[in-house]
Amino acid sequence: MSALHAIPCNVITGFLGAGKTTAILELLKQKPADERWAVLVNEFGEVGIDGSLYNGSESEANGLFVREVPGGCMCCTAGLPMQIALNRLLTAARPHRLLIEPTGLGHPREILESLSAEHYREVLDLKSTLALVDARKVHDERYTQHASFRQQLAIADVIIANKADLYSDGDLPALMAFLEQIVDLNEKAVYPVAHGQVDTDWLNGAATAAGDTAQHHHHGESPATLDTHALPEQGYVSVDNQGEGFFSRGWVFDPAWTFDADRLYQLLLGIRAERIKGVFITARGIVAYNKADEVLSEFELDDTLDSRIECISSDSAAFEGLEAALLDCVVSR
Repeated sequence: MSALHAIPCNVITGFLGAGKTTAILELLKQKPADERWAVLVNEFGEVGIDGSLYNGSESEANGLFVREVPGGCMCCTAGLPMQIALNRLLTAARPHRLLIEPTGLGHPREILESLSAEHYREVLDLKSTLALVDARKVHDERYTQHASFRQQLAIADVIIANKADLYSDGDLPALMAFLEQIVDLNEKAVYPVAHGQVDTDWLNGAATAAGDTAQHHHHGESPATLDTHALPEQGYVSVDNQGEGFFSRGWVFDPAWTFDADRLYQLLLGIRAERIKGVFITARGIVAYNKADEVLSEFELDDTLDSRIECISSDSAAFEGLEAALLDCVVSR
């Protein structure tokens, strides 16, 4: 760590379904071929999905290094989960740039505080914090009154109004009016974009909120860490998490299992949840699924270690019967 110096570091935040993963995938497409980039991903659920999405499109041989901190906000427990994962990532990658993706239900101000600590002061050069937001959500008090939603926008240097191609005429003005209530727009850049098309130039400013003192939040007891390398005899494992008014349930399946991609698509299309991500080994290859705002997309990946899925909902009843339905999509094991 002592040999690492002033690595540009960006926190890329945003509430559930805002499009953080899509935006980071777009940024990775712009990575100079001769640079190593590192991505530290924090997910609300115990089953990490984003690491599979990133690694399935790029690899360490191509200069991309990814590590995950699943199971809720990574700044908790005195920051130890985050520090351990970050230190290992920096040592392994020795990156030219570090991107940190907190969970959509996390607390980015505390993450910035951790990154500003003395032991990272020479190692990291904190650059612009980016917050993705879907302007359509400012019409819904479940979002505008949620502390994490407001904090993500308050600490951002660059606010990205993502999914702008889907907005109605009043959505962007409504977002700007909401922002005027909680931030000084003279100190923020706001860019409407579609499909997470973030420009790398937006990464290069200074992180103005990095020195702020966080108001620490408190969680209940964290669930046990999921060991996805030791599946039970039945061939799969599921695990739950909850917090910030949301519930998650995730599954990891034996990599020898093959799923029917069309059945999976139809199943996921009918689930009502705020967020669904999955990566599956199917009869037609490795397929990733991504659902937010009742819109389900699928795309192919080059590689994955296993099949896994994570669902996040404000209503735990959304998961009823889902395990049996997923098992019905298995065509060989």
